[in-house]
Amino acid sequence: MAMVLEESVNVLGETLEACGNDPLTGFYRDGCCNTGPDDLGSHTVCTVVTDEFLAFSRSKGNDLSTPRPEFDFPGLRAGDGWCLCAARWNEALEAGCAPRVRLRATHKAALEVCDLADLKRHGVDLS
Repeated sequence: MAMVLEESVNVLGETLEACGNDPLTGFYRDGCCNTGPDDLGSHTVCTVVTDEFLAFSRSKGNDLSTPRPEFDFPGLRAGDGWCLCAARWNEALEAGCAPRVRLRATHKAALEVCDLADLKRHGVDLS
């Protein structure tokens, strides 16, 4: 059965750009924040993770900094690009530690959960 992805369009209405290949990110591990019916967590917000966010995520039970070789996951470090669940990004926003966002690599489906103005305030790729 073929994987069905939603149209690869970013929150700005443009073609979705890659988020990160080292480590390889995305729900489908394609380097992009693509989403589809299997992605129940909506891994659609392309973030540039920070130490503060990684500590926050660990405190919420999702340790993204510890390597997990059994899942071919090297662990994240500050500065890595990572497709984050839209709801987790909102949770981090409310806690005052939302990571920066690459809007051109953030899937339009994130707008079902996140406010565009909030994403833009944290954007790193607007001129």
